Amino acid sequence: MRPRPESPALPAAYRLPADDVVAALATDARLGLTESEALARLERDGPNRLASTEPPPLLRGLIAQCTDPMILILLLAAVISAFAWWLEPDLPWPYEALAILGIVVINAAMGIVQQARAERAIAALRQMAAARARVTREGVVRELDAASVVVGDLLVLEEGDTVAADGRLLSSVALQTAEASLTGESLPEAKEPETIAGDAALGDRQNMVFGGTSVTYGRGLAVVTATGMATEMGRIAGLLADAPPDTTPLQTDLARLGRTLGLGVSGLALVLVATLLALSDGRGLSAALDALVLGVALAVAAVPEGLPAVVTTVLALGVQRMARRKAIVRHLAAVETLGCANVIASDKTGTLTLNEMTVRTVVTASGRVDLRDDGTASGTLADLLRLELEQALTVGDRANNATATRDNDGWQIVGDPTEAALIIAARAAGLTDARNDGSADRVGEVPFSSDRKLMSTVHRRADDSNFVDVFTKGAPDVLLGRCTRERIGHGTRPLTPGRRAELLALNDALAAEALRSLGVASRALPASVLEANGAGDHLESELVFIGLIGLMDPPRPEARDAVAQARAAGIRPLMITGDHPVTAAVIGQQLGIGDGHSAVTGAELDRMPDATLRARLADVSVFARVNPEHKLRIVRALQANGDIVAMTGDGVNDAPALRAADIGIAMGKKGTDVAREAADMVLADDHFATIVAAVEEGRVLFNNIRTFLRYLLATNTGEVLTMFGGLLLAGPLGLAANGDGMALPLLATQILWINLVTDGAPALALGLDPGIGIGDALTRPPRSRREGVMTGVLWLEVLWLGAVTAVGSLWVLDASLPGGWVTGDWFSGAAGQDPQAYTRTLVFTTLVCFSLCTVFVARAGHHSLTRGLGRNRWLWGAVALSLGLQLAVVYVPPLQRAFSTVPLAPSDWLVCAGVASSVLWLREGGWWLHRGLRWRQLRSPATGPGAAGGV
Repeated sequence: MRPRPESPALPAAYRLPADDVVAALATDARLGLTESEALARLERDGPNRLASTEPPPLLRGLIAQCTDPMILILLLAAVISAFAWWLEPDLPWPYEALAILGIVVINAAMGIVQQARAERAIAALRQMAAARARVTREGVVRELDAASVVVGDLLVLEEGDTVAADGRLLSSVALQTAEASLTGESLPEAKEPETIAGDAALGDRQNMVFGGTSVTYGRGLAVVTATGMATEMGRIAGLLADAPPDTTPLQTDLARLGRTLGLGVSGLALVLVATLLALSDGRGLSAALDALVLGVALAVAAVPEGLPAVVTTVLALGVQRMARRKAIVRHLAAVETLGCANVIASDKTGTLTLNEMTVRTVVTASGRVDLRDDGTASGTLADLLRLELEQALTVGDRANNATATRDNDGWQIVGDPTEAALIIAARAAGLTDARNDGSADRVGEVPFSSDRKLMSTVHRRADDSNFVDVFTKGAPDVLLGRCTRERIGHGTRPLTPGRRAELLALNDALAAEALRSLGVASRALPASVLEANGAGDHLESELVFIGLIGLMDPPRPEARDAVAQARAAGIRPLMITGDHPVTAAVIGQQLGIGDGHSAVTGAELDRMPDATLRARLADVSVFARVNPEHKLRIVRALQANGDIVAMTGDGVNDAPALRAADIGIAMGKKGTDVAREAADMVLADDHFATIVAAVEEGRVLFNNIRTFLRYLLATNTGEVLTMFGGLLLAGPLGLAANGDGMALPLLATQILWINLVTDGAPALALGLDPGIGIGDALTRPPRSRREGVMTGVLWLEVLWLGAVTAVGSLWVLDASLPGGWVTGDWFSGAAGQDPQAYTRTLVFTTLVCFSLCTVFVARAGHHSLTRGLGRNRWLWGAVALSLGLQLAVVYVPPLQRAFSTVPLAPSDWLVCAGVASSVLWLREGGWWLHRGLRWRQLRSPATGPGAAGGV
């Protein structure tokens, strides 16, 4: 035995002759390894399984989750709120601090759950590996755990086996393996041991077998070249583990908003405390404590601490709605991301196509028959053509080793998908199963081989035991060389050279339509010939050619409409597949993706610099013969161009790109566990159209998030401006200091209460809004990645709403106090009550009413306030709840003591509510004014429809 190789894997083994591979791996092509050598290699290289990593400790995971800027602000807010409570022992329990800490814990827990996704994806890969394997050691075939297979083992492969590791073929007999989950190929690959010259894509390495794939036909012997993480499957697992954590646009926006608010809040607290200390006129520790308490309370009020909780809740409820539409979301932020995606990079096999080989066309001497999806002819057939169709399908049905049985779940297939498609087409044509009815017992077979490219079966006639029928199918160019006549109806005619050329041209035309063509032929011969010579390739001569059968993996029936809808929504669909370029281009054209002619291959991508790829993405929509690295590179190039990419797929080979994309979408029915675990969303029905429905939901949800964020910021801005205005204008407004204290418009606890009441239920109800203008969600283009969740226009609206709130609240403050600018008896007065407590209760109540009015303004967006007003019952309930809580604070004695309030008369409530409603009248009046000006502009002779050059 030669010395052990230094490397646990042999790279590019497909380019080396089989003998050289055996020598390089220090093994024996006949006897295999010795047990002692295998044990030594197992100890050196480790078990043949995918590597796993231990999850981080819980505490470390929690700490990592708390580094987000918004979470840091929330933690700071909790500390400040608790400190304010500690400084003032008469204050109620720090409910605000406890609520904030609860929000932080919930968000951290959800983050830890999401971090486990990569490990689960790799675990799914491990489950796909073969549990058992047959290897030759010391000249004896032994069955052992797949984990014990080592480099240099001789792997014995037979139909039905799952390949345990990557290997170089030494010999094969009609060997075929299904590699769709690894390469994206629709059809099983024929495997041959011949050396391949030059570089070859993964799907073109016919002399290699790969761990995790399955043997669908034939048998073979391979020497193991790579195990564990060195296999192609292990390489994908490594890509999954190395993929950086994805950040959604919403997360990016909220982080940026958190940093902005953090800086603003810090500055606000410092300015406010400095202002209060300056105005305290040296009145001692009490004034300083008041300044600190109010400063930190206002800082907490300025941060929408309810935002993460509301976002999480709204997305979770959106997930439920999407699940009802067959889209199962595994990552909450993916809901919003899908709503702003502008590229869907889709795998072909199983995503845009059915992943089922189907007979589409049969060409015979009398013409061509195109078949529908259910296998029936797409028109009325002449008797002669129908007879020839049945003859062609009879050959396909009988020269066949697959089985296809139908039950309530559809066709259940065992064996080669192409052969199963022939059986299904025969049943659709009304042909019975000869293997069950005894009409044509099989008495011989000439198996398929890569040299002959043919397969034949011999059947005894039920009505004449003196003759047998030979049915042959295979490559048309090879089969035509074995045929001397052509079937036409019940008779035959000579197969002339001109007719041969015509049939070969028809075969090329089928290939141009992305159809895989098979030729079928037959002959009758005396049974004595079979008995004398047996079944061999000598039977495949003097055949009667019957026709060509064209098969393909067809597009999903609903996929073309879904692609059109995606384009209408401003989303560009791309096809990225491991299949043949011609097949990919034609399927793409049928679906409305690409021009049907151009498809960039993986080999071209290898020669293409990143800058060129980014430029080519503007006009190329179909990529073929690509491997996992190519998919990752395409996704990242799209992202570098500023696109928000949704990647769909179903195979193992799709998993790295699913992780790298802004949102990964896996197929639920036919997708692999690996793809589902790596994805953010799973389509329960495997329909591409479900993605479009999810896009609509995502856009509505993002609009709702933007709506309640606008509301939260507007109400908090109103509180801040009210406090600053009250402090700076305390003298003119008549707000006098009391004893050693300060002239404060509101107390710290009242500010925190406003946030607790208005930032909770009303904001959540906005997030549950069914959506104003939901019908046009798919007619607008997706938002740009550079467009934040808060635009300049929205910030102006926030400032405007905050200013109106502050002006109205300060008016109430002035009107309730003597000696200010506002005169008149607007309120009932504070008879027998503390005047400052009465005034603060009025301002307190007015701010709450302003918040409850602002919620309707925020909801309306650019529509009228009355549009769809009755749709959102949650909103009305939230407003009623908040109003009820405010009534309790004003009238329930324990809460009065806790929040320093006094009872208000009904007339006081009317004035407070009336002032707060000003934000509604101003907003609706402005909307009608804008609409009137717009209508006059459209009707103007200079710009109206009748004007020259008008719109």
